[in-house]
Amino acid sequence: MPGCVEHYLIRVMREHEDFIPELDFVLEEEGKIIGNVMYTKARLVDEAGEEKEVLTLGPVCIDPDCQRIGYGKKLLEHSFERAVQLGYDVIVLFGSPANYVCHGFKCCKLYNVCIENGKFPSAMMVKELVPDTLDGRKWVYSDSPVMAVNEEEALAYDDTLEKLEKKHKPSQDEFYIMSRSFVE
Repeated sequence: MPGCVEHYLIRVMREHEDFIPELDFVLEEEGKIIGNVMYTKARLVDEAGEEKEVLTLGPVCIDPDCQRIGYGKKLLEHSFERAVQLGYDVIVLFGSPANYVCHGFKCCKLYNVCIENGKFPSAMMVKELVPDTLDGRKWVYSDSPVMAVNEEEALAYDDTLEKLEKKHKPSQDEFYIMSRSFVE
């Protein structure tokens, strides 16, 4: 949506119990912040009720002037390596597949990971950090409660900041469509 709420989400994420500070990376170039990636804990539950802790990637951002030249790739690859070192083996995210399949993310249906209603959102992707971790069982994904951003609180937070133009980008429409469509 125009303006988005990621800036507010970042603020509340850092105070939440599911936030993983060891996976919060900022990318600088010549003293200027040009990128950031963050993770929260999430979970998968199989049909027998077995729970598996996984990661949710996001938000991730790269300064528009620094996009498409490899900084995002470096930031993500660094975070993947660190996640494995911390013992994580699966990442789930909601995003544009065009931005993430080149980083090893695949359609959630290929791993039999769905949302609560048994559907496979087109925008939900999975990356196994450790091959063959997900063994074909049906898994239901639940993200951290911190991801349920209260839009009224986000707007109130916006009122405390310098006023900026809320821009509309075609990628917002693309994500709206992808996040509300499903793979059969």
